[in-house]
Amino acid sequence: MTLQRQIGFWVGSLLIFVLFLVVLRDVLLPFIAALALAYLLDPLADRLERMGMNRLAATIVILVVFLLIFVLGLVLLAPLLGQQLAGLVARLPGDAAKLQALVLEKGAPWLERFGGTELTKEAQNSLGNLVGDGMKWIGGLLQSLWSGGTAIVGVFSLLVLTPVIAFYLLVDWDRMVATVDSWLPLDHRDTIRGLLHEMDMAIAGFLRGQALVCVLLGGFYAIGLSVIGVNFGALIGIISGFLSFIPYVGSLTGLVLSVGVATVQFWPDWTWPLATLGVFLAGQFLEGNIFQPKFVGDSIGVHPVWLMFALLAFGSLFGFVGLLLAVPLAAVIGVLCRFALRQYLASNLYHGGDATRAAAAKARIDADA
Repeated sequence: MTLQRQIGFWVGSLLIFVLFLVVLRDVLLPFIAALALAYLLDPLADRLERMGMNRLAATIVILVVFLLIFVLGLVLLAPLLGQQLAGLVARLPGDAAKLQALVLEKGAPWLERFGGTELTKEAQNSLGNLVGDGMKWIGGLLQSLWSGGTAIVGVFSLLVLTPVIAFYLLVDWDRMVATVDSWLPLDHRDTIRGLLHEMDMAIAGFLRGQALVCVLLGGFYAIGLSVIGVNFGALIGIISGFLSFIPYVGSLTGLVLSVGVATVQFWPDWTWPLATLGVFLAGQFLEGNIFQPKFVGDSIGVHPVWLMFALLAFGSLFGFVGLLLAVPLAAVIGVLCRFALRQYLASNLYHGGDATRAAAAKARIDADA
């Protein structure tokens, strides 16, 4: 097969895959979630197999334990978080108005001193519009998430179908991997295997490590804010930990929300808002100096800016399914881009037709890879 035909085949396959995602994105959620779950649990199943347990028994044990932990966590946390969520939604407009009045009360003298009365009125109008738009956006988001039969069907399929699909995938995981491996083009099998291994290391390292970081951060923030006595501290902490999957977004969201709630709750005492700020600074220190280096490191090999762009882009195109696929696809694209760059740096196109220098560069790059 000529190079042009190979490129055409892979480009066509990519377009078909993207079209598949676009057309079926509304029904793919339980399948993508099950695939991710089976992928993450496969090493544990392999370890149980090495201990003498057959694949079916290992899969049953793993999924039963996982479901028990999930159900126990749901039973213990759902009532508390549901109550706090309802309270937060009910009080958020009032707290936002109080915070707006507080900011204007303290900031108005400074604005009048530097810009006069007109600037103060413009700032009041701008801040009021900003708060109003924010409340409308949050209300619309919550309504879109929970209204209509589609959301109910989506939640039902996620909770019921995902474990069943994950069970069948986990049982047949090794056989499926071997089958796909047998389909690889013979002329390029070693190169493709190397790329797939690099992708696997990047995706697995990031997903397992970042999931643990999110759990640890969510627990730390929830406990810290609850100890301080911030209203809805457990909910805000868990939201912050969950959103920490997106670099900087989780911590910034939790910081703004918790400090705002604490300021309204404890005003005019600044002790507890400052203590709230201290909780998030301590969380950032733990994340940057202990959690991330130990559990994630540089496994994905993707810059945080590219990762945030991938999450926003795939989320916009494919919804929640896109968010689930964003990190793996970002890692895959990163691996392919690094491979393309290595090929370019070892090619005559880069070295200007100097075959000797190109061959030496290729040998050096292959040794480094």
